[in-house]
This record gives sequence, structure tokens and C-alpha cells, in this order.
Amino acid sequence: MENADVFLGLHDFLDRMRHPSAADFVKAIKSFIVSFSNNAPDPERDSAAVQDFLAKMEAAFRAHPLWAGCSEEELESAGEGLEKYVMTKLFTRVFASLPDNVKHDEQLSEKMALVQQFIRPENLDIKPTFQNETSWLLAQKELQKINMYKAPRDKLVCILNCCRVINNLLFNASIASSENAPGADDFLPVLIFVTIKANPPQLHSNLLYIQRYRHQSRLVGEAAYFFTHMLSAESFISNIDARALSMEEAEFEKNMESARALPSGLSTDLDGLSYQLDKIAGNVAREESKNRSLNSKEDRASLTTETNHGSKEASHSNDQSSITKTPTLSELVNRGAAMLLKEDQTRQVFHEYPYMFAHAGDLTINDVEDLLNNYKQLAFKYICLSKGISGATPSFPLSSSRIQAQQHANTMKEHEGSRATELNFELQKDIDIGYDGSYKVSNEENIESKKVEAVSPEEDNSADTIE
Repeated sequence: MENADVFLGLHDFLDRMRHPSAADFVKAIKSFIVSFSNNAPDPERDSAAVQDFLAKMEAAFRAHPLWAGCSEEELESAGEGLEKYVMTKLFTRVFASLPDNVKHDEQLSEKMALVQQFIRPENLDIKPTFQNETSWLLAQKELQKINMYKAPRDKLVCILNCCRVINNLLFNASIASSENAPGADDFLPVLIFVTIKANPPQLHSNLLYIQRYRHQSRLVGEAAYFFTHMLSAESFISNIDARALSMEEAEFEKNMESARALPSGLSTDLDGLSYQLDKIAGNVAREESKNRSLNSKEDRASLTTETNHGSKEASHSNDQSSITKTPTLSELVNRGAAMLLKEDQTRQVFHEYPYMFAHAGDLTINDVEDLLNNYKQLAFKYICLSKGISGATPSFPLSSSRIQAQQHANTMKEHEGSRATELNFELQKDIDIGYDGSYKVSNEENIESKKVEAVSPEEDNSADTIE
């Protein structure tokens, strides 16, 4: 049954409860909620009481005239509506009701936050054929929605959606590689990896809540299969150690200590940062090659000048070549990125920038002022740095059409500049700044360095609950 069906089932249930003949049902439901809320938390007793009440009420529905002639689907929908209504009312009373549950949640979340920084699919013996971290992000997002809902079924659906995404990806990968269909031994390691990376809030309490308060008659089939795997994943993560990750003990402890060096309370994932640094550093080799080519051209021009124009021009060319070229802003960035990649303590370098590793879900309204101040300081420093190096205010990101137009213009300028150099070398000597290549190179780099970051749409915040 889909979410829309359950939503409609809940409204149908509430509509029937407004009928005068349902007065006894309304009284029984309210009486149960009040008496239940007045008792001290006792998970085992509370679970048994809820299960017994739901079973008795659903049996009464079947015998009541309000549901006379209804199909099995409609009766099932009424049961879902009852469970959703009751558990929404009791949620704050039964969810994470014991201090031990809260402590377990915190310890599990902390462990996942540390391990997620260095774990790789190979550590869980996931076959290369099935490794697809980019597509697994969708499964992570489904799992991270679990705290948006209060009803046991809605929380369970988040887990089922996560598992279905993984299962479909594994199945498609097996078809593409002509391998056997994936089994539980292939599925569970991927689920563990996805869960660690997602680090869903209060995972332990959410699993206990579903286990205790989802109607037992509905926790069967596919739902029971995937839910059991999630329980196994939680157990594995709770007891994770060096052996579980196929690591040496010393390596595992070193990775854990390095992870603890980051600011606490933030979701940390250096994959994106490493990718950006690698990409920036990759420009260094191209830049050096470009500079060598430029220097080679300048050397040849210097040799031609010395031959054709005598010792005076040769001396002037040598003086020009001896002047140290001022590095561009992008060259400094490339150089710094290359140096940063070679450092062992990359995480500690960014320790004073805690938001570097934060995700949107980590931020609160209290962080707005700090972020605004940091942004102003960063923008001011960048403009001052750019002004000091190039003497010009840095340009804003260009649209793709303007970038193409500017690249075409730069190409034409380079061609015209080359022609002018060949036809009138004496003119070049008087306006060296226009043809030393520095402006054209830095301008191209500036265009290449401008990236438009995709902003993910806001998650659907609508929860299928009762106000």
C-alpha cells in the first residue's frame, strides 16, 4: 500500500470516527491514550499494551455497521489509520523514552560519524562490480528522512525505500556485468556502508520503535526481510572494529584518532573536498606545461631578436626575461592545493573552518550570524588578495554563453597578438605588457575556475501525521 493510500485511509478512518455510531470507538481510543500516557515508561509492557489494543479495535471494526460491506483493503486501511493516529498521539511518550536508549543513539551516531570519514567499499568486501557510491546517495537520502515521521509504518517505509534502491542497483549491476543475481551476502555490506554514510538520527531508537509498535500482523514479507537486515546492519556498526573492516589494528586506531581531530558534532565527509583539491591540483601540471611552452616561445623570440636586431635588442630581451613574472591568483591557488594534498594533517589545516565539513542538516538558526561574518571576511580577503596581485577587482561568475564568447574573444586576441608580433617586433618592445602572455593565461584560468554549484531542492517536509 502506497503512502497516498494510507493518507486517504487515515482521513477515511477519521471521517468514520465522526459518525454518531462511532462514539464508543472514540471514547475507547481517547481513554486508552490518556491511561497509557499516565503510566511510567516500560517498553515491554507498553509494546504489549499497544499491540493488544490495536488488535482488539481492528476486530471491532470488522463487526461494526460502519464498515459493513467494506473490502479487505478498506479494513486494512482503517487499521493503518488507527495505528497512525494512536502512535502519533503517543510518540513523545514512547519514543526514546529511556536514558539508555538516548545514550545508545549518541554512541552509535558518534561511531558512524568517525568511521564514515575513512571507510571504503573495499573495507566491507563489496565487489567492484557492485560499487556505486554516487547512486548510493539516493539510498542515504531515503534513510535520513526517518525522523521526519512519527508513525511506525512511515518510519519503516523510509527503511524499505533505502533497501529497495540498493537492491535495484545491485540487480542492475549484476545484469550489466553478466553475473549471478545478488544475494544477502552482497546486499548486507552495501546496506552497512550506506547506513554509516547516512548516519540517520536516533537509528537505535527508531528501530526499537518500529519493532515494538508496528502492528505485528503487518511486519511480514518484504518489510520483515529488509527490516531484519537493518537490524543486522545496526548490530554490525555498533560492534565495528579493525577486524570487521579488514584493517590492521594500528591503521584503524590511527584513522579513528584522525577523525576525532575534526570539530565534534559535524557530519564530516572529505570525499568532496579531496575531489576538488585533486581537480585543482590537476591544473598545476597543465599550467606548468603551458608555462614551459610559453617560455619556449619567448626563448625562440629572444633568439630571433638577437640575430636580427643586434646586441642592443638581445640585451633588452635578456633584461625582460630576467624579470620575475608575478604569479596570478589562480596560479597561487593551484600551488597551494598541490602543497595541501602532500600534507598528512589535511584535516587539522581546516580545523579553524568548522563549516567546511558541515552539511545542511547540521546547521541551526544560531549559525547564521557566524556564517555571515565568515562570508564577509572571506569575500574581503579574496578581493584584497586579487587587487594586490592583479590590480583589478575579481569578476563574478559568468554564464555559459558569456564564457564561450569571452573564450572566443581571447582566442582571437591571441591570434591577432601573434600576427602583430611577427609584423612589428619593435612595437612589441614598447608594449611588453600586452604580449607577455600573463593576462591571457590568467584570464583563461579565471573562466575555468568559475563553477556553478548545484543546489539541491529542499526536501519534502510534509509528514503523514495528525496535528
